[in-house]
Order: sequence, then C-alpha cells, then structure tokens
Amino acid sequence: MSRLYAIALLLPTLAFGQAFPSKPLRMVVPFTPAGAVDIATRATANEMQKILGQPVAVENKPGAGGNLGVLDVARSAPDGYSIVMSTSGIQAINPFLYAKMPLDVNKDLAPVAPLVSLNNVLVVHPSVPARSVKEVIALAKKEPGKWTYASSGNGTSIHMSAAMFTQMTGTDIVHIPYKGSAPAVTDLLAGQTNMMFDNIPSSLPHIKSGKLIAIATTGAKRDPALPNLPTIAEAGVPGYESGVWFGLMVPAATPKDIIGKLNAAAVHATKSPEFQKRMHDLGYNIIPGTPEDMARMIDAELKRWGPIVKASGAKVD
Repeated sequence: MSRLYAIALLLPTLAFGQAFPSKPLRMVVPFTPAGAVDIATRATANEMQKILGQPVAVENKPGAGGNLGVLDVARSAPDGYSIVMSTSGIQAINPFLYAKMPLDVNKDLAPVAPLVSLNNVLVVHPSVPARSVKEVIALAKKEPGKWTYASSGNGTSIHMSAAMFTQMTGTDIVHIPYKGSAPAVTDLLAGQTNMMFDNIPSSLPHIKSGKLIAIATTGAKRDPALPNLPTIAEAGVPGYESGVWFGLMVPAATPKDIIGKLNAAAVHATKSPEFQKRMHDLGYNIIPGTPEDMARMIDAELKRWGPIVKASGAKVD
C-alpha cells in the first residue's frame, strides 16, 4: 500500500473526527427568560459560538422546577448539538422533591462543565416593615401565615433557600411558587408577594433602583456584588448557608471526545473579558472546571440537600 493511498484512507476518519460542530447547536434554559440561569446561558452561548464557529441558539423550556428543560435535552440525539444549562438545584434537589421524576437527571445526562455560581439575596417589598433578618423573623413570628415569599418554582434554589430559612428560624412564611424568577420578581415588585430569596443577578438592578430592599445574602461569606450587606448567618441565623451553581450537560450517551470539545469551548468562553465583566457586574462567581469536577460537585450537593429537602417536608407530585 502506497503512503499516499494510506493517507487517503485516513482522510475520511480525520474529517469525521474534526467535523464537530458542523451545524448550529442549541442550548436549553430550563427556566423563563430574564432570570439568572437565562442570563448566564445567553452570555455563555454568545462566547461559545465564537469559539466553535457555529451559531448557538438559546431556547427557554421552563416548567417543573427545570425538569422539562433537562428532559428535552436528555431525550435528544447524543451528538453534542443539544446542551442544557442545568443547576445544582435540578441535579441535587429535584430528585428528592419530585415524587415522580420524568428522568434520572444524574444518569440520563452527562456533565460537560461547571461555569458559574452565585448566592441568593433576601429581598423584601418596600412596604414590608422589616429592614433586617431579625425584623423579618420577628414579623413572621408575630403574624404566622400572613407573610409570603415568592420563588421561581418548587424545589429551585430560591425555594430551598427560603425553606432552609423557615426551618432554621421556626417561622411560618407562605410559599408562592412561580414558573421562573422573572415572573416571581414582577409580582414582588408589584407588592403581590412580600419577599423572595432571589438569585442576586435578577434582583440586583431593583435593589440598586430602590424598588426592592436587600436584607441579607445567603452565602458563607459576604458577596462581592453586595459587600455592605451581611450574610443571613451574620445577621442572626448561625450556620445558615445556601447558594447555587450552573453548568452545561448533554445526553448521557454523548461521545467523550465531543464532551471534551464542548468543555474546552465552555472553559475558553469563561476567559473572555466580556463574559467576565458581565458575570462579575451581575454578581456571579466564575467556576470553570472539567466534567469530572462537575460530577464531584453534583455528588456533594446530593449529600447536602437530600436531608434538607426531606426535613422540609416539601414534595411535588
């Protein structure tokens, strides 16, 4: 066999290996537009399409605490062209919360890359007569069942941050779930609900404008986006800590070489000055990593949230 003939035989194999991606990709947001997951997804897709040389279309598929969006991708062809921005809540809270999950999120999806994390912030409508954690607790204990908190849906990090708060403070604050952070914030701004443990990025503009009053953040330490605001633990609930991270996932049977290409593009995307500025300005922390890193993070979250969800008694049929 001549050397030229041998190379000719190899060319189709080489071309196949280098073909991905050869057409547009889609990146699913399992929540409504304008929320924290949507913001991070659009910023990521914008950078990844420059790196991959193909358009990356963002699709919002909200519902069932994020389950519908991840289900859509899990059922897609495992070829790397369908990606979902999942969350630690979807991966580690939903399995304990939903009586009947439409999929096994940790078997039917494969990690690609963790990308960003953020803390939540306890915000209240200006009409609520409380400006500190202790005052919120006192108000709730004085009139149990009167006050309400909005969330982006049952089992989301926003819901569980509030559930952890009510458990640890022995308060009765009524949960009002929405189909995403954006509609929940809209009703909070209108005074239809009283408070929310929202993701910082979606509430930050309203905090700055004075339309919402920030009480405290949910992380272990003060958040760079709101450095003058105490944590909930600092402000009177020792041991309280809650947050969320987002990362890309694909159908479980996706070939490892394609996952590797997507991971490289995603990690590269986080190094873009535009991406970094947008994320930092909005209160995100950037945490790029490997698929293995993300798998370990999911395992840690399952161990963390399982007992909390069970203790809360929260269940969705």
